[in-house]
Amino acid sequence: MSAATAAATAAPRRRRASGLAVGLVLLAGLVPVLAFLSVTQGSRDIALRDVLDAFGHFTQSSSVDDTVTVRLRVPRTILGLLVGAALGLAGTLLQGLTRNALADPGIMGVNAGAAFAVVGSITLLGVSGLAFHVAAAFVGALAATALVYTVGSLGRDGATPVKMALAGAAITAGLTAVTTGLLLTDLAAQQQYRFWQVGSLAGRYAPIVTGVAPFLLVGLVLALLCGRWLNALALGDDAARGLGVSLTRTRVATFLVVGLLCGAATAACGPIVFVGLVVPHVARFLCGPDYRWLLPYALVLGALLLLGADILGRVLGGTGELQVGVVLGILGAPFFVLLVRYARLAEL
Repeated sequence: MSAATAAATAAPRRRRASGLAVGLVLLAGLVPVLAFLSVTQGSRDIALRDVLDAFGHFTQSSSVDDTVTVRLRVPRTILGLLVGAALGLAGTLLQGLTRNALADPGIMGVNAGAAFAVVGSITLLGVSGLAFHVAAAFVGALAATALVYTVGSLGRDGATPVKMALAGAAITAGLTAVTTGLLLTDLAAQQQYRFWQVGSLAGRYAPIVTGVAPFLLVGLVLALLCGRWLNALALGDDAARGLGVSLTRTRVATFLVVGLLCGAATAACGPIVFVGLVVPHVARFLCGPDYRWLLPYALVLGALLLLGADILGRVLGGTGELQVGVVLGILGAPFFVLLVRYARLAEL
């Protein structure tokens, strides 16, 4: 290839990269806007001046408005951004890893493993409390992820995308059946479990945020480093091997990252649906199939989607509030149907 031809080919790539970078910056600019709305808006009406004053003189004896602002809304906002980013990235990793456009944490056993661990800790061990539910859900999610990969790896061909998707669906069904059976035998467990099951950012105070934030931050960084591997896997197993990518190590490492992200997110907020499913498609629609751009876009879009839905639930709930899992379920399904109907979704 001549120098002139190479320069002519590189120029459009630079322009496209510049455009994608500008789009990512514009999306990221919406994050502080939503964070500001999350801190200032809610079911309790607090004047903007009082919200700003709360950060300057907050003490143990502060007013109720100060306590709501600093101790409730700020941790909730931080957790919403982290969990949304984690679920958006986890869904993108799973869809790239399995080459399945419908893959998300809900059908890969992660949510089912966390739910089984929470219910089992209540019914079999007799322990309860939000802090223990977080720990149990985290362990259960990681264990389910490991089990899905182990089952999907059985056989001569190893962990192929189809086998992992089937393993995830089978293990999800099995764990869900056992969880339902345990709940039917214990009414008290049903009462405790239903508050965790709906998927919510409400009532997640600073100890929960500080407990899961290190896991989420590490998972976010590791996920962003997986772009080159996923680009290679998208070309097919043979092409990936030709590029020097170890399929086994890549799949194991990516599944560990997914387990870390989903485990921490599900433990903190319960099983939140839709984010991990639709965010990768929206990101792919905006920036194309290159995972080096797709992953950062999914991170920002996931944070915006989850925090925006949480704000909407607080505003529309009147004196109470709609939990973010309910809002996403109501708005998410029609949006995804319209996206599939009117947009060209890239095939994986």
